[in-house]
Amino acid sequence: MFEQIYNFLQLSENLFTAGMPKAEQISDAPKYGVQVVINLAPHDAEGALGNETELVNSLGMAYINIPINWSTPTKDGLDKFMAAMDEHKGKIILVHCEANFRASAFVAMYRIIRLGWREENAFGPMRQIWDEDAYPVWKMFIEQAVARVS
Repeated sequence: MFEQIYNFLQLSENLFTAGMPKAEQISDAPKYGVQVVINLAPHDAEGALGNETELVNSLGMAYINIPINWSTPTKDGLDKFMAAMDEHKGKIILVHCEANFRASAFVAMYRIIRLGWREENAFGPMRQIWDEDAYPVWKMFIEQAVARVS
C-alpha cells in the first residue's frame, strides 16, 4: 500500500517522497519505519486528508505541515523545510505533497544546500517525475535557491 502512493520514490533507506497519500497508504507507513511525515501541500489541496494530523499522530509518527503554494514558492517555506529536515536528521522521513513535485524539489534542494550533493545527483529523482523547465516559477525558484550556495 505505502509504495502505491502516487509518484512514490524511495530515495534512501530513510527517505521517501510521494504525492498525496490516501488514509490506508499513510496507515501503512509505520511498517516501513516512517517516523516523521512532512506535508508540503496546503490542507485544501486536491485529495488532501482532512484528518492527516490526527491520523499520523495516532500511528505514532510526527506530523509537520509546511504549506507551499504551488504558484508562489518562497525561501521562507524552503528554510522551514530545511529546519524540519535538520531537526529530524537520522529519522525515517516521508516528504509528500500533492503530486511529489514540491516534495522532490525541496528534497533535492536540501541535498544540495545542506548535504553538499552535486546538482545532477540531487535532481535525478525529481526529474523522474517532472521537469522544472515546464514550470518557470519553479525553475527560477530552484535556480535562486541553489545559487545562494554556489
